[in-house]
Order: sequence, then C-alpha cells, then structure tokens
Amino acid sequence: MASINSNYLKLKAGYLFPEIARRVRAFAENHPDAASNIIRCGIGDVTEPLPTAAINALKKATDELGDRATFRGYGPEQGYDFLRAAIAENDYRAKGVFVTDNEVFVSDGSKCDTANILDILGDDNIIAVADPVYPVYVDTNVMAGHTGNSDDSGRYEGFVYLPCTRENGFVAAPPSQQVDVAYLCFPNNPTGAVATKAQLKEWVDYALKNDTLLLFDAAYSDYIQDPELPRSIYEIEGARDCAIEFRSYSKSGGFTGVRCAYTIVPETVMGRTESGGRYPFHPLWSRRSSTKFNGVSYPIQRAAEALYSSEGKAEVSALVEHYMGNAAILRDAAREAGLEVYGGEHAPYIWIAAPSGLTSWDVFDKMLLDANVVITPGSGFGSNGEGFFRVSAFNSRDNALEVAQRIKNVKW
Repeated sequence: MASINSNYLKLKAGYLFPEIARRVRAFAENHPDAASNIIRCGIGDVTEPLPTAAINALKKATDELGDRATFRGYGPEQGYDFLRAAIAENDYRAKGVFVTDNEVFVSDGSKCDTANILDILGDDNIIAVADPVYPVYVDTNVMAGHTGNSDDSGRYEGFVYLPCTRENGFVAAPPSQQVDVAYLCFPNNPTGAVATKAQLKEWVDYALKNDTLLLFDAAYSDYIQDPELPRSIYEIEGARDCAIEFRSYSKSGGFTGVRCAYTIVPETVMGRTESGGRYPFHPLWSRRSSTKFNGVSYPIQRAAEALYSSEGKAEVSALVEHYMGNAAILRDAAREAGLEVYGGEHAPYIWIAAPSGLTSWDVFDKMLLDANVVITPGSGFGSNGEGFFRVSAFNSRDNALEVAQRIKNVKW
C-alpha cells in the first residue's frame, strides 16, 4: 500500500475558501427562497469582462495556431521572450527599477508560484509569516513538512508569526530574532494595508543583515493609488540581493480564469548550501520550471502582452478604477453603519472590525442570514484575524451598491 504525505493531515479542517463555499451551499439548501439573492463578497474573484486588447490578442494567437506556417507547439518553460521583455520594460525599467528580461519567469498564477517556490528552499529554514496572512503561505509549508502541529488558535509550530494589528497599521515590523525566509504581501491580502518605502527599507535592511530571503507578493500592486508608495520591493536599494517578487494579471487584467502571472528572481539573490557556501536561486528556479512546468500557453501569453499596449493599459486602469470605486462605496457604507473600517484605499479589500461580542464566524453567519451577503471571516487568515472580517470589492457596481445598502440595514 502506498504511504501518504502525512503532513497533509496536519492541515486544519478545510482551506478557508472551500469552507466558505460549503457553508454557503448549506445555507442555500436550507433557505431556498434566499439562494438567488446571495451576493458574494468573499473570494476575491473578478467579475468584469476581459480587456478588449487581451481578447483580440487571444483570437489572433489562436488563429495562428490554426495555420501550419504560424503554429507553435511547446514554448519556453520560462516564458516567451516577447512577454518577458514587455514585463521587464513596462513594469520595472520604465519606472526606474532594474530587472533584466532573463530574471522574469512567466507562470499560471502567483498562488502557484508562492507555493512552488518551496521546491528550491531547504527544509531547515526558519520561516516568518504575518498574522493575519494569506493562507496559502502557511498551508503550503505545512504540506511540505516545514512545520509541526497546530495549536488551538491554529498556529503551527515552526513558524515565526508577525502580528499585524491596529497599532502597527497592519504592517508587521521585522522580528527581533533571525529568520531565513519571510513572506511579505503588499498591498496586503486580507487587510488592504500597504507598506511605505521606509517600512520596506526596514525589511530590506533586516534581510541584508540577517541573510533573510524576502518572498514579496505584489499581486495587487496595480491598485496602489499614491505614486509615492512602492509597487515593487526592488524600488528599495539592496532588495535585488535579498528578495524574490511575485506578480499576477488576475486582479489587474481580470485573468483569474485565464491564468497568467510572473515571478522575478534576480540573478543576485543567494541561498546557502549544505556545506555553508552561497548559491544563486535563479538557476534553481529555472531548472525547476524546465522540469516541472511546460509553460503558459502561447495565446494566453499574447493576451498578457496585449495588456502593455496603449489600449491594454487604459483598459487595465479602467478595471482598477471600477473595483476601487466599489471599494469606496463599501468602505463608506460600513462606516455609516458604525463599523470600524480599514483598507480599501490602495487595495480591493476592506478589513472591518466585528462588532463587540461577535466572532468573525458570527459575523459571517449574520451577514449571510440577515443580508444574504458572503464575506470572509478574519479568523480564517490567522489568530490575529479573529475579530475582523474581509469584504471584497470585486463585483459589479450594481452589486456593490446593493451590498452597501444591505450592510447599513443590518442590525448590529
């Protein structure tokens, strides 16, 4: 009989979002009259159509595959040169940030990349994560056997947890102890917080001093409204020697169902070998890609490239403006309802304190029952998420306006 990976048995009862889906299904079955009235503001999935520039590029690339003269089979696992060059030029070099084309690795999602990066990291690293945190960072390390068991609060042995609270603006400071790997996510999921250059410099300085690898998830970077706030960790001097950055087209270009993202692995960022030497991560990630991945399909990469055209950039900006408009509507409604509100200014997520006496799952049930609105309970993001809930701005404008009214009508 084949043995199983027993690390999976350490995971909590269910990944947050499947558990939400299970509860919503149960509610709909028990309240059939309300089922059609449910509005989902839980999972951060986009709702608006793909940009026209991306659609036209998809169609053109698909037509190319229908002609022997322009047909393409396997592509380069690291990504086609045309997209890698567009990324490096538009997202970095044009903004004064040095990244080479060769340091760009195209993938099918940042969620995948933040999990798969563990393939090139050792099993003995001391790992720091924020609390609250995007659950994928924690669960994938549990699956890989990098932790012990969890306690009653859901915290796992082996992690260094970095508290994100009202007091620090939900931006964790570097720990007092040395860690080997630290996950950072800005703009933050779930709190919507964003780090300043000074705060990121503190992290980079810490990483350089302690030989720490920073895993910087910038999937929501296009939602930053203030040009003075950093969109990339590489805007900070020294970050190329200590950080790997993850970005995605899911939320900026509406690619959640299309699947395309990329990871930046500078050739200068190093890890330690068993013998105590130093070795670059870049060739390891390239080898991992070549061995375990056949690359993102050609039409999808052409669609991503089209987002950098003048038409594509305008359409991406319009999408961001739409969702941030929703965020403002939802944020204002929650405040009018007397709730304590954070986020929603540089990210499509609003982080709201649960009214006194209610747990985050209490709020989930109340919002579902009284307002027929699905939110995300903060406890699903970690122990410091208890007492909060997340509302996603990814929705139609009509739904955002309706949810805003329902929030104000709930009797807290």
